[in-house]
Amino acid sequence: MEVHFDGHCFGCGQLNEEGLRLKFEPGPESSAAADYDVPERFQSWAGMAHGGIVALMLDEAVGWAAWHAGHPGVTGRLAVSYRRPLKLGEAVRIVGKVERVRRTLVYVSAFVENRQDHTRVADATATLMEVKTVVDA
Repeated sequence: MEVHFDGHCFGCGQLNEEGLRLKFEPGPESSAAADYDVPERFQSWAGMAHGGIVALMLDEAVGWAAWHAGHPGVTGRLAVSYRRPLKLGEAVRIVGKVERVRRTLVYVSAFVENRQDHTRVADATATLMEVKTVVDA
């Protein structure tokens, strides 16, 4: 399988004006992190972001951690545990970390936390399948 990145990804594509436009930077020990302030357009219940947006953040974190660790892949499984609602306008840090690699499977963990008090919003574990990746953008 081969996948192409063209800059229009809803989670991280800088060319997608409607998306989150997350920018993950490589970190220590096969990790990647991004900072984000949640805009009101992602509302679910009044004052809260939709849980799907939180899951999207976590999915991006696991993908970018794998990318920066040299194991790009597509998500085969993502298990999300929500700890508390994500508030609209809240400043968060999103972190992913490769835990291990076994053949073509990449096992990754991730979390979303408040940037100021470090309270957890959600965390996840994921299994990615390594794929050949082509960057078109």
